[in-house]
Amino acid sequence: MKIRDAAETNNGATPFAQTYFHGTKADLKLGDFIEVGYQSNYGQQKNAKYIFLTGTLDAAIWGAELALGHGPERIYLVEPTGDMENDPDLTDKKFPGNPTQSFRSTKPLRVVGEVTVWNGHPEEQVIAMKAHLEKLKELGVHSLND
Repeated sequence: MKIRDAAETNNGATPFAQTYFHGTKADLKLGDFIEVGYQSNYGQQKNAKYIFLTGTLDAAIWGAELALGHGPERIYLVEPTGDMENDPDLTDKKFPGNPTQSFRSTKPLRVVGEVTVWNGHPEEQVIAMKAHLEKLKELGVHSLND
């Protein structure tokens, strides 16, 4: 992804919006909107009330690796179109201060780019995380986002 600067456009200084990441297996295009209402990849897999985004590439990689589906893992650069809040599954008492920069929103996210080169977690770590999530499901521990 190339970002033109003010010298290239001769327009002077321009604002730059904070860009976030969204990990998934969905095949999206630039300009697409990620919206609520589709089946969630997590928890009880109900229709999603929230869309998730993160300020860290590592959290987005986890999102892509843990997403349901058979497509390739994808990480998109997204811009929120409305308010967002801390994701309670990954913040508050679990990770005080939100070090994973994990957020949720009920407003669409606009796809503004894609990270095409990234390294996933070691396979044994992904398998262990999936087993942990399955154990939580068996124990009746569900997402606060359901």
